[in-house]
Amino acid sequence: MPVIARAQDEAPLSQADQAAIRVVIESQLAAFQRDDAAAAFAHASPRIQQRFGDAETFMAMVKSSYRPVYRPARVTFRDLRWLNGVPAQFIDIIGADGRPVVAGYIMERQADGRWRIGGVFLTKSPDQVT
Repeated sequence: MPVIARAQDEAPLSQADQAAIRVVIESQLAAFQRDDAAAAFAHASPRIQQRFGDAETFMAMVKSSYRPVYRPARVTFRDLRWLNGVPAQFIDIIGADGRPVVAGYIMERQADGRWRIGGVFLTKSPDQVT
């Protein structure tokens, strides 16, 4: 399991939380591969669900703006660290086009203790030649 870098006031996540976060992300990626909009949407936080309104609108946004996440050729989990007080799981992704990116998954713990995806940002991979 990755070591989580954190500020002093941020409590470390348990091994169980780290594993649960990975399962949520892997499950959403698998739903994208199956074109299962409802299952992918179910892993998004309530805030994201409210913003997009329905699974089809959410899936259309992912297809157009997050193509490497929608159809990754390869996924490698990296570190889980704290960003602005919330855990972020970093993943190396090789897109279907062969281009590497780093995806940062912002995770949100729900009132019932489950984890959901509160957002994703993509950055160039350090391996990508500019």
